[in-house]
Parts: sequence; C-alpha cells; structure tokens
Amino acid sequence: MHIDNLSRTILATLQSNARTTAAGLADRTGAAASTCLRRLRALESDGVIRGYHADIDPAALGFSLQVIAFVTLEREDRATIEAFEEKVVQIPQILSAERLFGDPDYLLRVVARDLEDYQRLRDNHLGGLPGLNKITSTMVMRTLVEKRPLPVAEA
Repeated sequence: MHIDNLSRTILATLQSNARTTAAGLADRTGAAASTCLRRLRALESDGVIRGYHADIDPAALGFSLQVIAFVTLEREDRATIEAFEEKVVQIPQILSAERLFGDPDYLLRVVARDLEDYQRLRDNHLGGLPGLNKITSTMVMRTLVEKRPLPVAEA
C-alpha cells in the first residue's frame, strides 16, 4: 500500500490518540470524515494498523520490576528454535521477545512484582526453556523512552 500524506497524518494522529474518531481525523487532516474512515479501514485491512491498545502502567498492577533477559541457546537448529519460541510466547510475564543476530540469541523484556518474583519466574519457567544454555539478566533502573511513536512524517 502506498502511504501518502493523508495516511501519514491519520497514522500520526492515531499514534498519539488511538481513540480519535473519524470526525477528529477529518478536523486534523482537512479531509471529509467519510474519506478518513475509508482510509482508516484500508490501513487496517492492509495490516499497516495492526491493532489498538491501552497503555497500562505496570506498577499500577504490582509489576515494579522490569528485567531484560539475554538468552543464549545451546543449539540453533530449527527444532530447538521452534520449541524455545513456542514456550516463550506462553509466558505472560514476557512482554516482548526478539530473536537477535549474533550472541545472545534472544532479548526478553520481562515484568515481575519484585526480585523474589523474578527469581521464581527464572527458576520455574525461564530456566526450563527448551535448548537453553544461558540467561543473563539485568534490571531496568529507569525507562527514558518507551513506546515512542514511529516517525511517520519522515518515512
């Protein structure tokens, strides 16, 4: 799909407020509400807009500890990778997981209530992941940038 200026403005607006209505998009873009709604539906159906989410403070739910866990596998054959990834997506405390080039093999962003909670999670779940060789964990001291909108105007 070609992303023109109208689509870029719609995307930028929705990134700052996903609850913006078609009328709100029309005010922002200068296009008709029906045009904005059609364009919005096209962006959704083409997979440019992948979803709408509430931004919830982890601490409000008792998750005061954020951990970045670097994972190295023993082997990188297809069966090991598939088994590892299948188990990772089943652990709800893992907020994101990325497969990396080089060493380590994966970066996991994990939340826990406290250090003891993370220790249990590491011992009972992460430590038993298929093909695991090593986990190196580091605690997040402070988040400076989080969920920054994509620079759609510059793309």
